[in-house]
Amino acid sequence: MSKADKLRAGEKAPDFCLPDKDGNKVCLKEYAGKWVVLYFYPRDNTPGCTIEAKGFTDARKEFEKHNAYILGVSNDSKESHCKFADKHGLSFTLLSDEENEVLDRYGAWKPKKMAGKEFMGSIRSTFLIDPEGKIARTWPKVQVHGHVKEVLDAVKELEG
Repeated sequence: MSKADKLRAGEKAPDFCLPDKDGNKVCLKEYAGKWVVLYFYPRDNTPGCTIEAKGFTDARKEFEKHNAYILGVSNDSKESHCKFADKHGLSFTLLSDEENEVLDRYGAWKPKKMAGKEFMGSIRSTFLIDPEGKIARTWPKVQVHGHVKEVLDAVKELEG
C-alpha cells in the first residue's frame, strides 16, 4: 500500500515548504484557515499536465471565491515552472520538488512503466486540504478531463 493510500480524510496533511517558480519558499502552514487544492502532476508542458494546469487557471477565481487556493507540484525545476507558467498563462502557484520528498510523503512518487521499462515517477493525484490543515478528500489516480470541476464541486460541497 502506498503512502497516498494511507492518507485518509480527517488526517493531518503532511506539512512542507517548497520553492515556487520564482524561488520563494511556500509552506503549507501559510494557508491555515483556507482550503488548499494540492495537486501533483508528472511533467511541465506535457499534454495532460497542460490541460490540467490550464483548467485550474481557468477556475482559479471560482476556487478563490470559496477561500480555496491551488498549489501544483512536480519535480520539475523552478526554471521549467517559469517557462510552463509563462507559456500557458498559468495564474496559480507552481512548486518545485526536485528531491521528490513531498511527492513521496503524499504517495505521488511511485514506480511507473512505459515501453516495458519500470522507473520512478510522479503520479497524477490531488488532495483537498481543509482550513484546519486536515485532508478532506483525495483523488489518488486522476483522470485529467473533468477533474477540475470535480475538485471545485467538492470545495463547494464541503465549504458549505
